[in-house]
Amino acid sequence: MTNSAMLQNKRAVVFGAGGSIGAAVAKEFAAEGAEVFLAGRTKSSLEATAAAIVAAGGRAHAAPADALDDAAVNDYLDGVARSGRIDVVFNATGPEPSKYGVGKRAVDLSVSEFLAAQTIVESQFVTAQAAARCMTRQGSGVVIFLTGSPARGHVEGGAAIGAAFGAIETLMENMAFELGPSGVRAVCLRTTANTDSRTIQQVIAMQASRMNAPKDQVIAGIASYNFLKRPASIADTARAAAFLASDRAQMFTGTMVNATAGAALD
Repeated sequence: MTNSAMLQNKRAVVFGAGGSIGAAVAKEFAAEGAEVFLAGRTKSSLEATAAAIVAAGGRAHAAPADALDDAAVNDYLDGVARSGRIDVVFNATGPEPSKYGVGKRAVDLSVSEFLAAQTIVESQFVTAQAAARCMTRQGSGVVIFLTGSPARGHVEGGAAIGAAFGAIETLMENMAFELGPSGVRAVCLRTTANTDSRTIQQVIAMQASRMNAPKDQVIAGIASYNFLKRPASIADTARAAAFLASDRAQMFTGTMVNATAGAALD
């Protein structure tokens, strides 16, 4: 790490840092110079991510905190804020795809499956609201939301998660409008399927079983939806998140950054 790193002297909180995307983002933040605070439900996974960051020469702190627990999240972020600024908050948590009926048409979804996807909206709201309270007190910071291509509503079998992603993107716009006068940014990173992430690997396995097809064929099908005709990775998401967290993106607020390679056009 050098003084030219994008996130030098930044302090970043990553919820879901024990998962594949959260861990990749936390590692990228640290590689770009940030001191990272890792939160999630599974202590062992968080500690593994922290250990990898420290071994690479970065600074990391791990502590369990459930992103769906409003009181716990506020207590956790208040604790981080007491030791210094909170410059970035990123939330990569989400429900298991089997719980929200991924692959099912809207007419076949149960109400419980549809509502299961909406827990991601709750989680994003809880962490963003708590972060905004800390950031407005200090007069700066950026909240980075995360969604995917189903937000545009043309992914077959993505009705539940697509509705949730659409709600998150609207939440981001409202928060950016409200927080801007306090010097706080809110942006949303919309990705296409990261085929090496834990969640998409589960989706691939489900689709392969349903189609009686090899996983490679399913991955190729996913890649065919974007203009580049190649699958996206967690590294792609991590690099984009690091840019949005940096001062190089200081005029990015109230906007959805489309990183779907054309899979979901606006």
